[in-house]
Amino acid sequence: QVQLTESGGGLVQAGGSLRVSCAASGGTFGTFRNYAMGWFRQAPGKEREFVAAITWSGGIYYADSVKGRFTISRDNAKNTVYLQMNSLKPEDTAVYYCAAGLRRVGYDYTMISAYDYWGQGTQVTVSS
Repeated sequence: QVQLTESGGGLVQAGGSLRVSCAASGGTFGTFRNYAMGWFRQAPGKEREFVAAITWSGGIYYADSVKGRFTISRDNAKNTVYLQMNSLKPEDTAVYYCAAGLRRVGYDYTMISAYDYWGQGTQVTVSS
């Protein structure tokens, strides 16, 4: 069974920083480096939205709302993807979800539909 396990969420003041992590495991997951990894978030009453993605070849994409403040990275040896969040704002408050998408040519990894596996989410709360 494939598992994506997020950690590192919490409460932080506006302007502060947090790093969330996502570790992948499971016998059917295969080779971590064959996956694009993404972060999405969902605030109360809103739809889940794209935050950042990193492909198997190191291509990186960010939502405009986080560009310049958030950094996505991956450690293939640890089957882990990270999201470093700096200069946090109250509007960044959401449940953050990690996702894994198999390597497929032509897929848009900013889209929810491109991903095969999802974590359970971790809460990030930014106080003003």
